[in-house]
Amino acid sequence: MAARGDNASVTKRPTIHDVAAVAGVSRGTVSRVLNNDRYVSPASDAAVRRAIAETGYVVNRNARSLVTQRTGSVVMVLSEPHEKLFEDPNYSVTIRTAIRRLAERDVSLVMMMAGDDGDRDRVIRYVRGGHADGVFLLSTHAGDRMADVLVDLAIPAVALGAVIGRENVIPYAAADDREGARQMARYLVGQGRRKIATITGPMDTPGGIQRLEGFADVLGRKASKKLIEHGDWTRLSGENAMARLLERTPDLDAVFAASDVMAAGAISALRMAGRRVPEDVAVGGFDDSSVAATTHPPLTTIRQPLARVAEETVRLLLDLIDGAGHVTSVILPTSLIVRESA
Repeated sequence: MAARGDNASVTKRPTIHDVAAVAGVSRGTVSRVLNNDRYVSPASDAAVRRAIAETGYVVNRNARSLVTQRTGSVVMVLSEPHEKLFEDPNYSVTIRTAIRRLAERDVSLVMMMAGDDGDRDRVIRYVRGGHADGVFLLSTHAGDRMADVLVDLAIPAVALGAVIGRENVIPYAAADDREGARQMARYLVGQGRRKIATITGPMDTPGGIQRLEGFADVLGRKASKKLIEHGDWTRLSGENAMARLLERTPDLDAVFAASDVMAAGAISALRMAGRRVPEDVAVGGFDDSSVAATTHPPLTTIRQPLARVAEETVRLLLDLIDGAGHVTSVILPTSLIVRESA
């Protein structure tokens, strides 16, 4: 076998100095571009990024973290039982959007569940250990001690949807849940429906509370207790809530479910009870998720711009990580999508 010569040696890995030489800028300018410093001229930024592509330079994360004291990752915490992650399509939209937007900054997303006390303790230990630069809260319930721990640790944290009781402490992005519910209630009233029920989300979540408030804003005294049932965002809870509503008020002629998944369950219960949708009972949902197009009949619903909400939440978190002293929460408008169920 022939001996290995110098030509077979491993090619030297390009360094930040190589990038600076090709770009014609200082090493400090390259470093500022890599750290997304806003005080870099567009021309220098373009030259450095072109040089990175030409040289094949890759950031050494371990070395970079020693200098910046950053891990290059954020943790997304879903405060729901594990099975809900796979049932509700809204979560997959949020996760995909967050991964894509974070990747643009070369930041990784770590997904953690916090559906019970054991899970929450595990997340708190992880965050306290300094393994993440920030925390993205998803579906947090009122009274969740994790929110208090994050505030005490002073770690950058944001939420998709307000954290009840911490709205002024933890920034958030959300759809206008209350106005969305008003839009649906006004539509059902305008369709001539006279006895309109609602299936709420959990009443320790902003979506559960605000969508019920919007419904009551329009229906007023007609939003009686016997026309209100509570669900937990799952299809089964929507099915069971609809059955209870029919038992109490068999002559109801419309129902607004606070999520598409629960609305799908309500349609199933109505079918089992021999009620036609929409001829006997109109059904409206909320989200305009992939579920809305697959129900029979297709679901009239409220579209919340979930991808945009997720993008805004990521932006808020990155701003906090970058040292912004204060960021402003964002609320985005909803819209009515009319299909065949109402």
